[in-house]
Amino acid sequence: MPYEITANRKRPQSFEELKGQEFVSATLEASLASGRIAHAYLFSGPRGCGKTSAARILAKSLNCENGPTASPCGVCRSCIEIARGASLDVIEIDGASNTSVDNVRQIKDEVLFPPNGGRYKVYIIDEVHMLSNSAFNALLKTIEEPPPYIVFIFATTELHKVPATIKSRCQQFAFRLFRVELIVKLLAAAADELSVKAEDEALLWIAKESGGSLRDAYTLFDQVVSFSDGALSAALIRDKLGLTGLDALGEIFRHCVAGESREALDSLDSILARGISVEQFVVDCVDFFRSLLLLKHGISKASILGAPASAFDAAVLAGLGSEQIERGLAALLELYRNLRTSVEPRFELELVVARLCRLAHYVTQAELAETLAALKSRLAGEGADAPSGKAGGPKDEEQRTEKKKHELPPSLTAAFGSLAAAASEEQEAAASPQPSRRPATQPPPRSQSRSATLREDPPEESPEPGAAPAQAGRPEGEGAPQDDPLRSSVIEALGRSSPLLKTGLSASLPWRIEAGRLVIPFRSGIDESVVKGSIAAIAAKAAEVMGRALKVELVVERPGPATAPGRTEGPGDEGDAGAQEGGDPATVVERVFRGTRVETRREGEL
Repeated sequence: MPYEITANRKRPQSFEELKGQEFVSATLEASLASGRIAHAYLFSGPRGCGKTSAARILAKSLNCENGPTASPCGVCRSCIEIARGASLDVIEIDGASNTSVDNVRQIKDEVLFPPNGGRYKVYIIDEVHMLSNSAFNALLKTIEEPPPYIVFIFATTELHKVPATIKSRCQQFAFRLFRVELIVKLLAAAADELSVKAEDEALLWIAKESGGSLRDAYTLFDQVVSFSDGALSAALIRDKLGLTGLDALGEIFRHCVAGESREALDSLDSILARGISVEQFVVDCVDFFRSLLLLKHGISKASILGAPASAFDAAVLAGLGSEQIERGLAALLELYRNLRTSVEPRFELELVVARLCRLAHYVTQAELAETLAALKSRLAGEGADAPSGKAGGPKDEEQRTEKKKHELPPSLTAAFGSLAAAASEEQEAAASPQPSRRPATQPPPRSQSRSATLREDPPEESPEPGAAPAQAGRPEGEGAPQDDPLRSSVIEALGRSSPLLKTGLSASLPWRIEAGRLVIPFRSGIDESVVKGSIAAIAAKAAEVMGRALKVELVVERPGPATAPGRTEGPGDEGDAGAQEGGDPATVVERVFRGTRVETRREGEL
């Protein structure tokens, strides 16, 4: 017996066998059962979804010796001839090759003759949208008032190209693409008939590649079965068809998430060395990132992902957020569009892979704006509310801060934690009771230590006239600013390994040594919070420069509120200093990002 391809061997011969188009089958069966047979039908839908098969089944149902019936017998002379394509009463015409008005005129002449042996003469015109406008116009009158024994069945994949005048004279049926699960089931049945052992993953890949077309699925199935030697597996398909595979994709993108660019590029070279084309690899990467995005949104159906959810690398999925995956997917799609005009496609691919190695550090504008809003709330809004005695103490503030930290992206959580801690300390200091202040004519500096307690130096006694200033018991050099060489040496040495620490130390005020302690003052708690995690390193480097051990103490020194000449502060001025700490939003941004205000002029101004 000669070999018959699966698409022809599995072509449905009745409405019961027409799978995936239940709406069409039910409607046509009901029409045949009630005898309400239209003179023109229009079947539309994607390729390979059963339009021509349904047309042949309808023609068989009309001309069966037991019909018209919804269940043709399939054994009578008419059914057998229609199944073989040899019936004189069922004329199939290819609209793509018979587009002229002369072909339609020939049909008009033929419809005048009754059927040869059947009950109806059925014209099946495939790809009817290919007919010319003149041909459609010549066909209008015929399909509107044909002889009672004529039935037209039109099939098209592009319904929008069919004129509205033709659509209005036909009963329209929209055929749908097949679900992946149904294609897998039908492929498994075809494999059993051929005694082929097929893995579920291999059948799932074939069904996904078919794009919902059952005919395409059967065609691809025949191709892979030809080299499977009776055992069809996903690994064999990837090897023979030059596909990448989820394991290789998981390895390369695991290196990208970890920021290991060298390892990622080495993995890429190994994949391309197996003969996989750049275009195919990019397509596989796009499909991989699309599946990751679906998994991030809680979609885990294998029919949608194209593979079981467990087949995707967990480290890649955990290391990237939804917006980072979207950014990577957009970069790969742009790469695919640029491959046709690229000087060297491989260079383009390597560039994108190198950029994907920095994908885990990507912070969106929305996340940055959210972080700035949180910082502004901590430094300005909540800091100003504390002295007024509102409900909610440090414990509530810590809970709000911890909640906000979990809302921030991982790349900003650590930085925000230190800044929020500094803001909380400043709030505690502003809320603590303060001693009565001196007149504004003698405003001593107020220092806030890391433990958030306020301390004031005792008033110095005024020296007698003509007496020299006393350094009561202080060693030489203590109490005086130590900006050079100690400050510059420490900043330069530590800045080589930590640019952030260098920025924080550079924002400090002049250093001083007091009773064996190295006091490093700052203008705000923000600057102090950047440095306080590196006290040990600062102490070690200071001891190396000075030749003796010094205990490092970080303090925040803020000038008291300015008062008018001759005016002294009263009890009602207690909360002014705390409110000034983060009042101006632009000042907050300057402190966080070490920025500088730039004067802007409107057009026309000098």
